[in-house]
Amino acid sequence: MNENLSITQPFSGAPVALRARGLRHRFGQTEALRGIDLDVLAGEVLAVMGPSGSGKSTLLHMLAGVLCPDAGTVEYGGKVISDLGEVERSKLRLHEFGFVFQFGQLLPDLSAVDNVSIPLMLSGISRREALRRAREELGRLGLEDHTSKLPGQLSGGQAQRVAVARALATQPRILFADEPTGALDSLSAEQTMQALISVVRQAGASLVIITHDPRTAAYADREVIVRDGSISSGNPVQVTQ
Repeated sequence: MNENLSITQPFSGAPVALRARGLRHRFGQTEALRGIDLDVLAGEVLAVMGPSGSGKSTLLHMLAGVLCPDAGTVEYGGKVISDLGEVERSKLRLHEFGFVFQFGQLLPDLSAVDNVSIPLMLSGISRREALRRAREELGRLGLEDHTSKLPGQLSGGQAQRVAVARALATQPRILFADEPTGALDSLSAEQTMQALISVVRQAGASLVIITHDPRTAAYADREVIVRDGSISSGNPVQVTQ
């Protein structure tokens, strides 16, 4: 980490929800991450910015336990994620983490409410209760009149809000959003971000947004910039007095 970086941040003193130290990772001869340190604080919205190929999406996959680093650690709940087996990491992603992707990745042959209910049923909740909670989550995002529609019958912004509802259905402690507005027009992007921030605040969850768009990053409490696999500016780690 650059020792000259500012460490003042609006969530100073908040507990650390996720801690990364010394993350390094290669894809063949390409060094995607070069020793990144980063804290995700409880209840904060953190934007990770950077140009294409900077390593920001690789960083997200490391933080979420999708990929294991070649060196360094990611700690969550007092455990190093890469020390967990694949089954344990999958359970962690299902129960503790939520994901929103650029193109939503909704199942095209299922209705909005069925898409949202899937992670709930995978976590062991009955279909009836899962559908009830899915409708409730969709209602929080202003989609109560669209629960029975297929993804192809929704606008881009509506479909992305369904993806947000699905990600939040299991009440995750940390939500990861990878370019959540990248496929949307300006108005849909604004509506989606407003809805996303609102429900995340209500839930008291942390939100990590990977984006190259300054307008999306403006919704965050804090931002860091990744270039060439390193954090080049921002406030990457919590500092206690």
